[in-house]
Amino acid sequence: MNKICLLLAFLTYSSLGLSQDKIIYDKELTSFEYPFEVKTFEFESQRQILNMRYMDIGDSLDNKKVALLLHGKNFSGSYWSRIATELVNKGYRVVIPDQVGFGKSTKPEYYDYSFAQLGLNTISLLTHLDIKRDVVIAGHSMGGMLATHLSYMKPSLFKQLVLINPIGLEKYSDYVQIQDPQFFYEKELKKTEYGVRNYQKKNYYDGKWTDEYEKLINIHIGWLNGPDKALIAWNNALTYMPIFTEDIVSKVKDLKVPTVLIIGTRDTTGPGRGWKKPGVDYKLGQYQKLGKSFIQGFKNTDAKLIELEGLGHLPQFENYGVFSKVFYPLFD
Repeated sequence: MNKICLLLAFLTYSSLGLSQDKIIYDKELTSFEYPFEVKTFEFESQRQILNMRYMDIGDSLDNKKVALLLHGKNFSGSYWSRIATELVNKGYRVVIPDQVGFGKSTKPEYYDYSFAQLGLNTISLLTHLDIKRDVVIAGHSMGGMLATHLSYMKPSLFKQLVLINPIGLEKYSDYVQIQDPQFFYEKELKKTEYGVRNYQKKNYYDGKWTDEYEKLINIHIGWLNGPDKALIAWNNALTYMPIFTEDIVSKVKDLKVPTVLIIGTRDTTGPGRGWKKPGVDYKLGQYQKLGKSFIQGFKNTDAKLIELEGLGHLPQFENYGVFSKVFYPLFD
């Protein structure tokens, strides 16, 4: 009887997509191994000492060209591993920071998050590394919003901007009610392993799931199980504010850095669709339309749109072969 109960419990657990071995991580992912050596940039910001962790690959090979890769909100710099390896082979020095509040970097008890602030932090890191110009900057998801702000803030530093399914292709504040961080904090505290997995399965991968996708959520599962869950939730909550208040749509007309926008057209990511303003019937996250409208906003630099039909929010993982054919030629 006990064996039957155990078998039923195992089958139920497996059917829900839950792991049997509990993953546990602290706030700075001490036991989570990154694909390359992790270094620390210590700096002062908002009256506190912070650590920005980063990977700097190819510097020892004396690679002259530089690529800066910026992660999305639900990710860390570790997911750039395959792309970074390829770019190093193409002669690039590749810098991959974890922004403050993400990955292995400091999770402050409080921080006034903005893309301007994260941009200043990133510029300080590049200055620390004596990188002064001709950087190709690539950003995915929220990293695309940050990359756009960086290109706007200091165009002399960058020679090309590459955006991979960025959020922010529409001005959320026109359609969405701005919420206090407490609102997001309470939502973050309610997250479960099952919920994280199924959100990404439904919204990122068209209902499909693979071992590779599973690896991408291990960090979040470990944090949910770990001792710093509340602090992680609070930082996640604070980082929603710039997404809703610092749009990039109004900035593209003033951008001077040549830009390539890579869009998986199946993407429907639409932050805030659950709390739109009363009477708003606008449908958020229509990437099959957003790429075209966004690219039309550029006035002072070359801008190109590459659409990947049938792919979603992470085309670089969903179909690496298709993605690589359009991405790597940008670095030749």
